[in-house]
Amino acid sequence: MTLDKGLAYAPATELLGLIGTKQISPLELTELFFNRIDTLDTRLNSFILLTRDSAIEAAKKAEAAVVRGDKLGPLHGLPIAIKDTQNTGGVRTTMGSLLFKDRVPERDAAVVERVKGAGAIVMGKTNVPEFGMVGTCENRLGEPGRNPWDTDRTPGGSSGGAAAAVAACLCPVATGSDGGGSIRIPANFCGVYGIKPTQGRVSGYTGEDGLRMPYIFSQNGPIARTVLDAATLLQVLAGHDRRDPVSIREAPPDFVAAVDGDITSLRVAWSPDFGFADVDPDVLEVTSSAARVFEDFGCRVEESNLAMDPPYDAFGPVQAADAYATLGRYLETDVDRLTDFARFFLELGARVTAAEYARTLGRIETLRARIADLFQDYDLLLSPTACFPAFLNEEFPGSIRGESEYPEQYWNGAFTLPINVVGHPAATVPAGFSSEGLPIGLHIVGRWGDEETVLAASAAFERARPWIQHRPTVS
Repeated sequence: MTLDKGLAYAPATELLGLIGTKQISPLELTELFFNRIDTLDTRLNSFILLTRDSAIEAAKKAEAAVVRGDKLGPLHGLPIAIKDTQNTGGVRTTMGSLLFKDRVPERDAAVVERVKGAGAIVMGKTNVPEFGMVGTCENRLGEPGRNPWDTDRTPGGSSGGAAAAVAACLCPVATGSDGGGSIRIPANFCGVYGIKPTQGRVSGYTGEDGLRMPYIFSQNGPIARTVLDAATLLQVLAGHDRRDPVSIREAPPDFVAAVDGDITSLRVAWSPDFGFADVDPDVLEVTSSAARVFEDFGCRVEESNLAMDPPYDAFGPVQAADAYATLGRYLETDVDRLTDFARFFLELGARVTAAEYARTLGRIETLRARIADLFQDYDLLLSPTACFPAFLNEEFPGSIRGESEYPEQYWNGAFTLPINVVGHPAATVPAGFSSEGLPIGLHIVGRWGDEETVLAASAAFERARPWIQHRPTVS
């Protein structure tokens, strides 16, 4: 049987249903996506590495299990892409760095263990900026990642390759991670759905032994073309892991069921700028209109007077110092091989004093309290996902008020980083397009631990304003 090429555009959950009922073959589906990568990815550079041989072998085994009538995992036979900051045992994991171009970890990270355990077929590793440090997709390993809506523009980052691959239908779903917006920024720029779960919801275990650095803002999560696809992947990824000391011990809720949740009468706060950001007029128009859609669902939508400090200046010292603690040795041994932005970040981390780190921890607690107060009155917080649509590669808009020592490319995360700081779940939903035809996303933030309401709100918006029918130029 030769698969209909149109299946590449089908939701992951539809593909899983067809696999489970023996209507399509995991092997033929995997080959279909590899053929698309061969045809299209020379224009996008969304993959750093393909694991074709092992994927084909895994797909054959998945097909045999279906034929035998074995009990199938929730992702059985589904091709998936893994972000190249997530370790894959026996498979090169570069972290987007020239320093790690030949690095092969011994063990899988927890997220990779879980998708394999659920039966998914790992196709390869997606492109990232060096060490995932910025919201673009460039490194010194090769050409930058490109946006499938306009290949002169960035797909965002740091999960830029993952979002571009999902948007171009080179894979049904992908794993991402988000330490300042690294799921939501690229999903926003590429016109797909991404959700950063509550801090600790998904294990951060890297597969490596030794003392785990805190990475207190970072969380793994899914990138997908539909809310249900993302919920299905999140259900697999979530759960306690004793190897991660901040892993949430309570069993995760039913994220798949949450997609059908009722959001009538929710109290919704809308903030166009978080009190500090300069927002592109197209972004403001699209997201303001999208926020008003929630009134049609029976929600009460009110503009919030939320006013934050610019987040990188406020919270960057913790990020930079944590990065320096892990990677700072390369400033002495391999500084000439680092990208300019990685060198900047590590040098910044080297200058952070204990007093500055302590003051930043105090700012974090203050912001957590302010956001907790806001969620005493509201069930959701809406904002733009980013200040601007996808910009030209290596040309950063720098759309932010005031002065900052951070390079302009960091300001992609003006809306997203504050939510990493407080650890709340947050998603981006495709909400419309700019005057140049570039995707614009609406940011949906929930209470700590309440991915269910974020997913329910996302799905309600998806039903009202569906987006899966919109296909980028490269697809």
